Amino acid sequence: MPESPLVRRYSFAMRALHWIRAVLILGLLALGITMTWLPDTVAAKFTWMYPNHKQFGVLVWLLVLVQLGIRWRSVRPAPPAGLKPWERHAAHIVHVAMYVLALVVPMMGYAMSSSFTQSDGVPFFGLEVPELLPKNDAAFAVFDWLHMVLAYTLLGCVVLHVAGVIKHRYFDSDRDNDVLPRMF
Repeated sequence: MPESPLVRRYSFAMRALHWIRAVLILGLLALGITMTWLPDTVAAKFTWMYPNHKQFGVLVWLLVLVQLGIRWRSVRPAPPAGLKPWERHAAHIVHVAMYVLALVVPMMGYAMSSSFTQSDGVPFFGLEVPELLPKNDAAFAVFDWLHMVLAYTLLGCVVLHVAGVIKHRYFDSDRDNDVLPRMF
């Protein structure tokens, strides 16, 4: 659906999914960094951290699919008219990158777990996600590297996104550039 200057805020569903996804992704990034820094002697790393990282990663992937479906069917607010063309372009690139990475990062995590020869599976809140890839530790190493690099790339996009919101809210002379109210 198109953007409209008459629409001031995203739909309730889009706003709710945005904030739920934001909390989950930030939590997954923090948990992922924490569990990879911990020594393997910490039992919680394997009994609690990895299983929750996996199942909440699957949840993020599903939520992004739902959010993309709602976004496709919704009329969205148009970018503020006061934005410079480069700001509009940069915002578009960062948004697309965040959506793509929010899908690809969990897929790389799934591929890691599915291909690892010592994998204990991919849980999803009492269910087991089928492991579709053949066990191959060389492939696991590639997926592990991709998962890490793309997760840090997603973190960089989140930082740019938040920096843009702060800039438009607190530093732009045109108060109409404040994009934060669109998500509340």
